[in-house]
Amino acid sequence: MKKRRVVITGVGVISPIGTGREKYFQSLKEGISGVDHITRFDTEGFDTRIAAEVKDFEPSEYIDKKECRRMDRFTQFAVAASKMAAEDSHIELESLDNNRFGVCIGSGIGGMETMEAQYEILKEKGPGRVSPFMIPMMISNIAAGNISIALKAKGPNITVVTACASATNAIGEAFKIIQRGDADMMVAGGAEASITPLSLAGFCSMKALSTRNDDPKRASRPFDKDRDGFVMGEGAGIMIIEELEHALKRGAVIYGEIAGYGATGDAYHITAPAPDAEGAYRAMLMAVNDAGIKACDLDYINAHGTSTDLNDKLETLAIKRLLGEHAKKVAVSSTKSMMGHLLGAAGAVEAIACIMAINESVVPPTINYTTPDEECDLDYVPNKAINRKVGWAMSNSLGFGGHNASIILKKYE
Repeated sequence: MKKRRVVITGVGVISPIGTGREKYFQSLKEGISGVDHITRFDTEGFDTRIAAEVKDFEPSEYIDKKECRRMDRFTQFAVAASKMAAEDSHIELESLDNNRFGVCIGSGIGGMETMEAQYEILKEKGPGRVSPFMIPMMISNIAAGNISIALKAKGPNITVVTACASATNAIGEAFKIIQRGDADMMVAGGAEASITPLSLAGFCSMKALSTRNDDPKRASRPFDKDRDGFVMGEGAGIMIIEELEHALKRGAVIYGEIAGYGATGDAYHITAPAPDAEGAYRAMLMAVNDAGIKACDLDYINAHGTSTDLNDKLETLAIKRLLGEHAKKVAVSSTKSMMGHLLGAAGAVEAIACIMAINESVVPPTINYTTPDEECDLDYVPNKAINRKVGWAMSNSLGFGGHNASIILKKYE
């Protein structure tokens, strides 16, 4: 049976380098860093005092003020970005078959800010003062639930929690839901708002974060020999994806097509990637095979590229294993160099970067690349964006627990 084609017709972005797809991608092209000193709480005593915060977001522009108070920040991001994407897609909600319109959202951590705030109330004022909204504010699936309510989407309603692979898995699973005929349109992507004292403390204790506190703009430096850890980010990336004929029938503008998806497990270690990068390699290979292309057809890879020692060299190894001699001819960049690591939302904003690269024929750079690492020897598009035709792009996400996910995006023709 012929596969149903799935296209992207709407995009919504809330990121540390800009809200809205145009501002977001312009910042990527210009190599602007969104990393700075944390402003949302006092970081005295923390080894890391920097992060990539969202600073130009006013939730009441998208959500009723009463509803805002009953949503964690990550849900506010998710709902606002979804409304943005729906508007961009020119969806007429009244005329849709909403039973065929679904939601699939990823979040690695969910409502951490709410949990921390309510725990403080429990300690200081007792259990009777804990908010009755605490549970439906903090649980990870509530973003998808609120999006479903806001957009009247009654189709499959799913949340994916696979750490830093969450949003890529969410987009991939939404793609498969449409491809197999269980929906015609899906809201897909991820949201995260975990720049909180407890999250920061936990990652600091793991020694996973950069401690370049005196030079925040240069702290996230994927593939650079002097990288010293990742930088936390926050935000949301949402796509409206739909079956091709459904999109054409309603006259939708098509940004691109999702062509392949791969998901694997390392079965090796809770936090460290498999030493031979075989799990990441298999996810990429699965996505390439699902798209029905050869790996050498890829023009651009948006790497997971976290700016950690193990990830960057092993992801490089996986890409070289996939592409062989062709690996050095493909543009590979990590946009985390500019906006930090959005954890469960990372894959969505990075997939959107791929779609914009395809549409504008511009590959965003890996900034802060100054000292080459002999184990990271690909074309990482150092420091400046390049003009290049992108017909096929791949976005990689690799998460704690050994979760690996890759999606293939292509120019719509």
